[in-house]
Amino acid sequence: MKKLFGTDGVRGVANVHPMTIEMAMQLGRAAAYIFKGGRKRRHRIVIGKDTRLSGYMLENALVAGICSMGVDVLLVGPLPTPGIANITSSMRADAGVVISASHNAFQDNGIKFFSADGFKLPDELELKIEKLIETNHIDTLRPTATEVGKAFRIDDAAGRYIVFLKNTFPAEMDLSGLRIVLDCANGAAYKVAPAVFEELGAEVITYGVKPNGTNINAECGSTCPSVIREAVKVHQADIGIALDGDADRVIVCDEFGNEVDGDHIMAICATDMLKRKVLKKKTLVATVMSNMGLDIAIRKAGGKIIKTAVGDRYVVEEMRKGGYNLGGEQSGHMIFLDSSTTGDGILSALQLLAVMRRQQKPLSELAELMIALPQVLVNTRVRERKDIMTIPEIAAKVQEVELKLGNEGRVLIRYSGTEPLLRVMIEGQDKYEINAWANEICDLVKKHIGEK
Repeated sequence: MKKLFGTDGVRGVANVHPMTIEMAMQLGRAAAYIFKGGRKRRHRIVIGKDTRLSGYMLENALVAGICSMGVDVLLVGPLPTPGIANITSSMRADAGVVISASHNAFQDNGIKFFSADGFKLPDELELKIEKLIETNHIDTLRPTATEVGKAFRIDDAAGRYIVFLKNTFPAEMDLSGLRIVLDCANGAAYKVAPAVFEELGAEVITYGVKPNGTNINAECGSTCPSVIREAVKVHQADIGIALDGDADRVIVCDEFGNEVDGDHIMAICATDMLKRKVLKKKTLVATVMSNMGLDIAIRKAGGKIIKTAVGDRYVVEEMRKGGYNLGGEQSGHMIFLDSSTTGDGILSALQLLAVMRRQQKPLSELAELMIALPQVLVNTRVRERKDIMTIPEIAAKVQEVELKLGNEGRVLIRYSGTEPLLRVMIEGQDKYEINAWANEICDLVKKHIGEK
Protein backbone atom coordinates (compact mmCIF):
# COMPACT_ATOMS: atom_id res chain seq x y z
CA MET A 1 0.00 0.00 0.00
CA LYS A 2 1.22 3.48 -0.87
CA LYS A 3 1.57 5.87 2.06
CA LEU A 4 2.47 9.13 0.34
CA PHE A 5 1.02 8.89 -3.16
CA GLY A 6 -2.73 9.01 -3.77
CA THR A 7 -4.56 8.65 -7.07
CA ASP A 8 -2.87 11.79 -8.41
CA GLY A 9 0.50 12.24 -6.74
CA VAL A 10 1.24 13.45 -3.21
CA ARG A 11 -1.26 16.01 -1.99
CA GLY A 12 -2.21 17.85 1.21
CA VAL A 13 -2.26 21.17 3.01
CA ALA A 14 0.88 23.13 2.13
CA ASN A 15 3.47 23.27 4.93
CA VAL A 16 1.77 20.35 6.71
CA HIS A 17 3.03 16.78 6.28
CA PRO A 18 3.35 15.46 3.63
CA MET A 19 3.34 18.78 1.76
CA THR A 20 6.40 20.20 3.51
CA ILE A 21 9.64 21.51 2.05
CA GLU A 22 11.46 18.63 3.74
CA MET A 23 9.29 16.07 1.97
CA ALA A 24 9.50 17.97 -1.32
CA MET A 25 13.28 17.82 -1.13
CA GLN A 26 13.18 14.09 -0.35
CA LEU A 27 10.78 13.47 -3.24
CA GLY A 28 13.12 15.41 -5.53
CA ARG A 29 16.15 13.41 -4.42
CA ALA A 30 14.36 10.05 -4.75
CA ALA A 31 12.89 10.86 -8.16
CA ALA A 32 16.24 12.14 -9.45
CA TYR A 33 17.93 8.92 -8.32
CA ILE A 34 15.33 6.75 -10.08
CA PHE A 35 15.19 8.71 -13.33
CA LYS A 36 18.96 9.05 -13.45
CA GLY A 37 19.14 5.27 -13.55
CA GLY A 38 22.92 5.02 -13.27
CA ARG A 39 23.50 6.35 -16.81
CA LYS A 40 26.64 8.46 -17.26
CA ARG A 41 25.38 11.71 -18.80
CA ARG A 42 23.72 14.96 -17.75
CA HIS A 43 20.10 14.29 -16.84
CA ARG A 44 17.26 16.80 -16.86
CA ILE A 45 13.93 17.04 -15.05
CA VAL A 46 11.24 19.60 -15.96
CA ILE A 47 9.40 21.37 -13.12
CA GLY A 48 6.21 23.38 -13.60
CA LYS A 49 3.50 24.62 -11.28
CA ASP A 50 0.14 26.35 -11.00
CA THR A 51 -0.44 29.74 -9.37
CA ARG A 52 -0.65 28.79 -5.66
CA LEU A 53 1.30 30.87 -3.17
CA SER A 54 2.97 27.75 -1.75
CA GLY A 55 4.28 26.76 -5.18
CA TYR A 56 7.38 28.93 -4.74
CA MET A 57 8.64 27.21 -1.58
CA LEU A 58 7.89 23.71 -2.86
CA GLU A 59 9.53 24.48 -6.20
CA ASN A 60 12.74 25.61 -4.52
CA ALA A 61 12.80 22.53 -2.28
CA LEU A 62 12.32 20.22 -5.26
CA VAL A 63 15.08 22.00 -7.20
CA ALA A 64 17.45 21.62 -4.26
CA GLY A 65 16.68 17.92 -3.91
CA ILE A 66 17.04 17.16 -7.61
CA CYS A 67 20.22 19.19 -8.07
CA SER A 68 21.75 17.56 -4.98
CA MET A 69 21.58 14.24 -6.84
CA GLY A 70 23.47 15.61 -9.84
CA VAL A 71 20.46 16.16 -12.09
CA ASP A 72 19.70 19.43 -13.88
CA VAL A 73 16.32 21.16 -13.60
CA LEU A 74 14.35 22.93 -16.34
CA LEU A 75 11.95 25.47 -14.80
CA VAL A 76 8.91 26.41 -16.88
CA GLY A 77 6.92 28.38 -14.27
CA PRO A 78 3.10 28.39 -14.26
CA LEU A 79 1.89 26.03 -16.96
CA PRO A 80 -1.02 23.56 -17.21
CA THR A 81 -0.28 20.02 -16.07
CA PRO A 82 -0.66 18.63 -19.64
CA GLY A 83 1.69 21.36 -20.85
CA ILE A 84 4.37 20.11 -18.50
CA ALA A 85 3.83 16.55 -19.75
CA ASN A 86 4.17 17.84 -23.31
CA ILE A 87 7.34 19.86 -22.60
CA THR A 88 8.87 16.87 -20.78
CA SER A 89 8.51 14.59 -23.80
CA SER A 90 9.21 17.19 -26.51
CA MET A 91 12.43 18.36 -24.82
CA ARG A 92 13.57 14.76 -24.28
CA ALA A 93 13.83 15.32 -20.52
CA ASP A 94 14.15 12.35 -18.18
CA ALA A 95 11.03 13.25 -16.18
CA GLY A 96 8.57 16.02 -15.38
CA VAL A 97 7.25 17.30 -12.06
CA VAL A 98 4.02 19.23 -11.52
CA ILE A 99 3.42 21.29 -8.37
CA SER A 100 -0.36 21.56 -8.17
CA ALA A 101 -3.40 20.45 -6.21
CA SER A 102 -5.57 20.69 -9.33
CA HIS A 103 -9.14 21.68 -8.37
CA ASN A 104 -8.46 21.96 -4.60
CA ALA A 105 -8.46 25.26 -2.70
CA PHE A 106 -5.30 27.39 -2.62
CA GLN A 107 -4.08 26.22 0.81
CA ASP A 108 -3.56 22.70 -0.59
CA ASN A 109 -0.78 21.70 -2.92
CA GLY A 110 0.56 18.56 -4.53
CA ILE A 111 3.49 17.00 -6.35
CA LYS A 112 3.08 14.55 -9.22
CA PHE A 113 5.52 13.08 -11.69
CA PHE A 114 5.60 12.28 -15.39
CA SER A 115 8.05 9.88 -16.98
CA ALA A 116 10.10 10.80 -20.05
CA ASP A 117 7.27 9.82 -22.41
CA GLY A 118 4.82 12.22 -20.73
CA PHE A 119 2.74 9.57 -18.96
CA LYS A 120 2.03 9.51 -15.23
CA LEU A 121 4.03 7.04 -13.18
CA PRO A 122 2.68 3.54 -12.54
CA ASP A 123 1.97 2.49 -8.94
CA GLU A 124 5.14 0.39 -8.72
CA LEU A 125 7.40 3.36 -9.52
CA GLU A 126 5.63 5.56 -6.96
CA LEU A 127 6.13 2.79 -4.41
CA LYS A 128 9.81 2.71 -5.30
CA ILE A 129 10.10 6.46 -4.61
CA GLU A 130 8.35 5.98 -1.27
CA LYS A 131 10.70 3.13 -0.32
CA LEU A 132 13.78 5.23 -1.10
CA ILE A 133 12.48 7.97 1.21
CA GLU A 134 11.46 5.55 3.95
CA THR A 135 14.74 3.59 4.01
CA ASN A 136 17.08 6.60 3.65
CA HIS A 137 18.93 4.49 1.07
CA ILE A 138 20.21 7.47 -0.91
CA ASP A 139 21.16 9.77 1.98
CA THR A 140 24.84 9.02 1.53
CA LEU A 141 24.83 9.71 -2.20
CA ARG A 142 26.13 13.28 -2.50
CA PRO A 143 27.64 14.35 -5.85
CA THR A 144 30.22 17.10 -5.52
CA ALA A 145 32.06 19.68 -7.63
CA THR A 146 30.97 19.61 -11.29
CA GLU A 147 28.64 16.66 -10.66
CA VAL A 148 26.10 18.82 -8.81
CA GLY A 149 23.01 19.71 -10.85
CA LYS A 150 22.08 23.15 -12.22
CA ALA A 151 18.72 24.89 -12.72
CA PHE A 152 17.73 26.62 -15.97
CA ARG A 153 14.62 28.63 -16.79
CA ILE A 154 12.83 27.76 -20.07
CA ASP A 155 11.36 31.08 -21.15
CA ASP A 156 9.55 29.85 -24.26
CA ALA A 157 7.70 26.90 -22.64
CA ALA A 158 4.30 28.61 -22.83
CA GLY A 159 4.83 29.44 -26.51
CA ARG A 160 5.83 25.86 -27.30
CA TYR A 161 2.67 24.56 -25.63
CA ILE A 162 0.42 27.09 -27.40
CA VAL A 163 1.81 26.00 -30.79
CA PHE A 164 1.26 22.35 -29.87
CA LEU A 165 -2.38 22.97 -28.91
CA LYS A 166 -3.15 24.95 -32.06
CA ASN A 167 -1.72 22.10 -34.15
CA THR A 168 -4.22 19.66 -32.61
CA PHE A 169 -7.08 21.66 -34.16
CA PRO A 170 -7.95 20.68 -37.76
CA ALA A 171 -5.80 22.72 -40.15
CA GLU A 172 -8.71 23.38 -42.50
CA MET A 173 -10.77 25.02 -39.73
CA ASP A 174 -10.61 28.07 -37.49
CA LEU A 175 -12.80 29.61 -34.78
CA SER A 176 -13.65 32.87 -36.53
CA GLY A 177 -17.17 34.07 -35.77
CA LEU A 178 -17.38 32.19 -32.46
CA ARG A 179 -17.79 34.04 -29.18
CA ILE A 180 -16.32 32.09 -26.26
CA VAL A 181 -16.61 32.75 -22.53
CA LEU A 182 -13.45 31.32 -20.94
CA ASP A 183 -12.88 30.84 -17.20
CA CYS A 184 -9.28 29.91 -16.34
CA ALA A 185 -9.90 29.51 -12.56
CA ASN A 186 -7.08 31.97 -11.79
CA GLY A 187 -4.87 28.98 -12.41
CA ALA A 188 -2.09 27.66 -14.58
CA ALA A 189 -3.86 28.34 -17.90
CA TYR A 190 -4.52 32.04 -17.30
CA LYS A 191 -2.10 33.06 -20.08
CA VAL A 192 -1.98 30.15 -22.53
CA ALA A 193 -5.70 29.34 -22.82
CA PRO A 194 -6.88 32.80 -24.00
CA ALA A 195 -3.99 32.91 -26.47
CA VAL A 196 -4.91 29.56 -28.03
CA PHE A 197 -8.56 30.41 -28.69
CA GLU A 198 -7.82 33.97 -29.80
CA GLU A 199 -5.07 32.92 -32.20
CA LEU A 200 -7.50 30.44 -33.79
CA GLY A 201 -9.84 33.35 -34.50
CA ALA A 202 -12.41 33.31 -31.69
CA GLU A 203 -13.67 36.30 -29.77
CA VAL A 204 -12.75 35.44 -26.17
CA ILE A 205 -14.32 36.92 -23.03
CA THR A 206 -12.12 35.96 -20.10
CA TYR A 207 -12.76 35.27 -16.43
CA GLY A 208 -10.38 33.96 -13.77
CA VAL A 209 -7.22 35.34 -15.41
CA LYS A 210 -5.89 37.43 -12.51
CA PRO A 211 -4.19 35.00 -10.12
CA ASN A 212 -2.84 36.38 -6.85
CA GLY A 213 -1.66 33.15 -5.23
CA THR A 214 -4.78 32.65 -3.12
CA ASN A 215 -7.72 32.91 -5.54
CA ILE A 216 -7.12 29.75 -7.59
CA ASN A 217 -10.41 27.82 -7.95
CA ALA A 218 -12.10 30.38 -5.67
CA GLU A 219 -15.69 30.61 -6.91
CA CYS A 220 -14.48 30.19 -10.47
CA GLY A 221 -13.38 27.54 -12.95
CA SER A 222 -14.75 24.06 -13.52
CA THR A 223 -15.66 23.63 -9.83
CA CYS A 224 -17.98 26.65 -10.09
CA PRO A 225 -19.58 26.43 -13.56
CA SER A 226 -22.29 28.93 -12.58
CA VAL A 227 -19.83 31.67 -13.63
CA ILE A 228 -19.75 30.61 -17.27
CA ARG A 229 -23.43 29.65 -17.29
CA GLU A 230 -24.42 33.20 -16.40
CA ALA A 231 -21.68 34.85 -18.49
CA VAL A 232 -22.71 33.00 -21.65
CA LYS A 233 -26.23 34.39 -21.33
CA VAL A 234 -25.02 37.91 -20.55
CA HIS A 235 -22.58 38.00 -23.48
CA GLN A 236 -24.73 35.90 -25.84
CA ALA A 237 -21.78 33.59 -26.42
CA ASP A 238 -21.74 30.36 -28.41
CA ILE A 239 -20.07 28.34 -25.65
CA GLY A 240 -18.67 28.67 -22.14
CA ILE A 241 -15.44 26.88 -21.22
CA ALA A 242 -14.33 26.43 -17.60
CA LEU A 243 -10.94 24.94 -16.71
CA ASP A 244 -9.69 23.90 -13.28
CA GLY A 245 -6.58 25.15 -11.48
CA ASP A 246 -4.09 23.06 -13.45
CA ALA A 247 -6.22 22.93 -16.63
CA ASP A 248 -6.25 19.15 -17.00
CA ARG A 249 -10.05 19.10 -16.94
CA VAL A 250 -12.85 21.13 -18.52
CA ILE A 251 -16.56 21.68 -18.07
CA VAL A 252 -18.53 23.60 -20.71
CA CYS A 253 -21.97 25.07 -21.18
CA ASP A 254 -24.04 25.56 -24.31
CA GLU A 255 -25.30 28.81 -25.80
CA PHE A 256 -28.28 28.79 -23.41
CA GLY A 257 -26.13 28.37 -20.30
CA ASN A 258 -26.89 24.67 -19.81
CA GLU A 259 -23.98 22.73 -18.31
CA VAL A 260 -22.34 20.05 -20.47
CA ASP A 261 -20.17 17.74 -18.37
CA GLY A 262 -17.42 15.29 -19.28
CA ASP A 263 -19.85 12.46 -20.05
CA HIS A 264 -21.69 14.57 -22.63
CA ILE A 265 -18.44 15.84 -24.15
CA MET A 266 -17.19 12.25 -24.49
CA ALA A 267 -20.50 11.19 -26.03
CA ILE A 268 -20.30 14.00 -28.62
CA CYS A 269 -16.64 13.40 -29.50
CA ALA A 270 -16.87 9.58 -29.50
CA THR A 271 -19.96 9.62 -31.71
CA ASP A 272 -18.25 11.99 -34.16
CA MET A 273 -15.15 9.76 -34.18
CA LEU A 274 -17.34 6.72 -34.83
CA LYS A 275 -18.89 8.47 -37.83
CA ARG A 276 -15.43 9.29 -39.18
CA LYS A 277 -14.20 5.77 -38.37
CA VAL A 278 -11.29 7.00 -36.23
CA LEU A 279 -12.42 5.73 -32.81
CA LYS A 280 -10.07 2.80 -32.32
CA LYS A 281 -11.86 -0.53 -31.84
CA LYS A 282 -15.09 1.51 -31.68
CA THR A 283 -14.46 1.79 -27.95
CA LEU A 284 -14.63 4.57 -25.39
CA VAL A 285 -12.96 4.16 -21.98
CA ALA A 286 -14.74 5.78 -19.00
CA THR A 287 -14.89 5.26 -15.24
CA VAL A 288 -17.51 3.71 -13.00
CA MET A 289 -18.66 7.26 -12.14
CA SER A 290 -19.91 7.92 -15.69
CA ASN A 291 -23.67 8.13 -16.12
CA MET A 292 -25.52 5.15 -17.56
CA GLY A 293 -26.81 7.53 -20.22
CA LEU A 294 -23.30 7.56 -21.72
CA ASP A 295 -23.41 3.78 -22.16
CA ILE A 296 -26.75 4.05 -23.94
CA ALA A 297 -25.57 6.84 -26.27
CA ILE A 298 -22.37 5.02 -27.28
CA ARG A 299 -24.16 1.73 -27.91
CA LYS A 300 -26.79 3.53 -30.00
CA ALA A 301 -24.01 5.04 -32.14
CA GLY A 302 -22.52 1.60 -32.77
CA GLY A 303 -19.71 1.69 -30.24
CA LYS A 304 -18.97 0.12 -26.90
CA ILE A 305 -17.71 1.37 -23.55
CA ILE A 306 -15.20 -0.01 -21.05
CA LYS A 307 -15.27 1.12 -17.39
CA THR A 308 -12.28 1.55 -15.06
CA ALA A 309 -11.70 2.63 -11.47
CA VAL A 310 -12.00 6.36 -10.79
CA GLY A 311 -8.92 8.36 -11.77
CA ASP A 312 -7.64 9.49 -15.15
CA ARG A 313 -4.44 7.47 -14.65
CA TYR A 314 -6.50 4.26 -14.65
CA VAL A 315 -8.32 5.38 -17.78
CA VAL A 316 -4.99 5.99 -19.51
CA GLU A 317 -3.61 2.62 -18.36
CA GLU A 318 -6.63 0.84 -19.87
CA MET A 319 -6.35 2.85 -23.08
CA ARG A 320 -2.67 1.98 -23.52
CA LYS A 321 -3.24 -1.65 -22.66
CA GLY A 322 -6.19 -2.07 -25.02
CA GLY A 323 -5.05 0.21 -27.84
CA TYR A 324 -7.89 2.76 -27.47
CA ASN A 325 -7.62 6.46 -28.28
CA LEU A 326 -10.42 8.21 -26.35
CA GLY A 327 -11.29 8.05 -22.68
CA GLY A 328 -12.13 10.19 -19.72
CA GLU A 329 -14.18 11.02 -16.68
CA GLN A 330 -17.49 12.72 -15.98
CA SER A 331 -15.56 15.38 -14.03
CA GLY A 332 -14.03 16.67 -17.27
CA HIS A 333 -10.73 14.78 -17.53
CA MET A 334 -10.53 13.61 -21.13
CA ILE A 335 -7.64 11.93 -22.88
CA PHE A 336 -7.29 12.13 -26.66
CA LEU A 337 -4.42 9.70 -26.83
CA ASP A 338 -3.64 10.40 -30.49
CA SER A 339 -2.60 13.91 -29.42
CA SER A 340 -1.75 13.88 -25.72
CA THR A 341 -0.57 11.57 -22.93
CA THR A 342 -2.80 12.96 -20.18
CA GLY A 343 -6.02 14.85 -19.56
CA ASP A 344 -5.95 18.29 -21.17
CA GLY A 345 -8.83 20.73 -20.69
CA ILE A 346 -7.83 23.11 -23.48
CA LEU A 347 -7.21 20.30 -25.98
CA SER A 348 -10.55 18.69 -25.06
CA ALA A 349 -12.37 21.98 -25.61
CA LEU A 350 -10.69 22.31 -29.01
CA GLN A 351 -11.84 18.82 -30.01
CA LEU A 352 -15.40 19.69 -29.01
CA LEU A 353 -15.25 22.95 -30.97
CA ALA A 354 -13.97 20.99 -33.98
CA VAL A 355 -17.10 18.79 -33.84
CA MET A 356 -19.29 21.90 -33.69
CA ARG A 357 -17.49 23.30 -36.74
CA ARG A 358 -17.45 20.00 -38.62
CA GLN A 359 -21.16 19.32 -38.11
CA GLN A 360 -22.22 22.98 -38.23
CA LYS A 361 -24.41 22.51 -35.15
CA PRO A 362 -24.70 24.46 -31.90
CA LEU A 363 -23.58 22.71 -28.73
CA SER A 364 -27.14 22.46 -27.40
CA GLU A 365 -28.14 20.31 -30.38
CA LEU A 366 -25.05 18.10 -30.16
CA ALA A 367 -25.60 17.50 -26.44
CA GLU A 368 -29.06 16.05 -27.09
CA LEU A 369 -27.57 12.75 -28.24
CA MET A 370 -27.02 11.75 -24.59
CA ILE A 371 -29.84 11.77 -22.04
CA ALA A 372 -28.42 11.44 -18.53
CA LEU A 373 -30.23 9.42 -15.91
CA PRO A 374 -30.90 11.44 -12.74
CA GLN A 375 -27.76 11.23 -10.62
CA VAL A 376 -26.81 12.62 -7.23
CA LEU A 377 -23.39 12.79 -5.61
CA VAL A 378 -23.16 13.56 -1.90
CA ASN A 379 -19.81 13.94 -0.10
CA THR A 380 -19.18 13.57 3.61
CA ARG A 381 -15.92 14.08 5.51
CA VAL A 382 -14.50 11.07 7.36
CA ARG A 383 -11.88 10.48 10.03
CA GLU A 384 -10.82 7.05 8.73
CA ARG A 385 -11.07 4.99 5.52
CA LYS A 386 -12.89 1.93 6.79
CA ASP A 387 -14.60 -0.55 4.47
CA ILE A 388 -18.12 0.73 4.96
CA MET A 389 -19.68 -2.56 3.92
CA THR A 390 -18.22 -4.04 7.11
CA ILE A 391 -20.42 -1.66 9.12
CA PRO A 392 -23.75 -3.58 9.41
CA GLU A 393 -26.07 -0.57 9.61
CA ILE A 394 -24.57 1.06 6.49
CA ALA A 395 -24.38 -2.23 4.56
CA ALA A 396 -28.06 -2.90 5.28
CA LYS A 397 -29.10 0.56 4.05
CA VAL A 398 -27.06 0.20 0.82
CA GLN A 399 -28.61 -3.22 0.15
CA GLU A 400 -32.08 -1.78 0.79
CA VAL A 401 -31.50 1.05 -1.72
CA GLU A 402 -30.07 -1.32 -4.35
CA LEU A 403 -33.11 -3.57 -3.98
CA LYS A 404 -35.46 -0.61 -4.54
CA LEU A 405 -33.50 0.56 -7.60
CA GLY A 406 -33.41 -2.87 -9.24
CA ASN A 407 -32.14 -2.65 -12.84
CA GLU A 408 -33.11 1.02 -13.20
CA GLY A 409 -30.24 2.53 -11.24
CA ARG A 410 -27.14 1.88 -9.15
CA VAL A 411 -25.27 2.85 -5.98
CA LEU A 412 -21.55 3.64 -6.06
CA ILE A 413 -19.67 4.48 -2.88
CA ARG A 414 -15.96 5.32 -2.81
CA TYR A 415 -13.36 7.34 -0.96
CA SER A 416 -11.75 10.37 -2.58
CA GLY A 417 -8.18 9.74 -3.62
CA THR A 418 -7.06 13.24 -2.65
CA GLU A 419 -9.23 14.36 0.31
CA PRO A 420 -10.71 12.81 3.51
CA LEU A 421 -14.07 12.40 1.82
CA LEU A 422 -16.49 9.55 1.17
CA ARG A 423 -18.52 9.99 -2.00
CA VAL A 424 -21.99 8.47 -2.32
CA MET A 425 -23.31 8.44 -5.89
CA ILE A 426 -26.77 7.10 -6.78
CA GLU A 427 -28.46 6.93 -10.20
CA GLY A 428 -32.14 6.24 -10.66
CA GLN A 429 -35.39 7.40 -12.21
CA ASP A 430 -36.56 9.74 -9.39
CA LYS A 431 -34.09 12.50 -8.47
CA TYR A 432 -35.78 13.41 -5.20
CA GLU A 433 -35.91 9.80 -4.09
CA ILE A 434 -32.27 9.04 -4.86
CA ASN A 435 -31.18 12.30 -3.23
CA ALA A 436 -32.96 11.30 -0.03
CA TRP A 437 -31.33 7.86 -0.09
CA ALA A 438 -27.86 9.32 -0.66
CA ASN A 439 -28.28 11.63 2.33
CA GLU A 440 -29.54 8.76 4.49
CA ILE A 441 -26.39 6.77 3.69
CA CYS A 442 -24.19 9.81 4.39
CA ASP A 443 -25.92 10.36 7.74
CA LEU A 444 -25.03 6.80 8.73
CA VAL A 445 -21.43 7.33 7.58
CA LYS A 446 -21.21 10.47 9.75
CA LYS A 447 -22.55 8.48 12.67
CA HIS A 448 -19.94 5.74 12.42
CA ILE A 449 -16.79 7.26 10.85
CA GLY A 450 -17.59 10.96 10.37
CA GLU A 451 -15.05 13.67 11.05
CA LYS A 452 -15.16 14.71 14.71
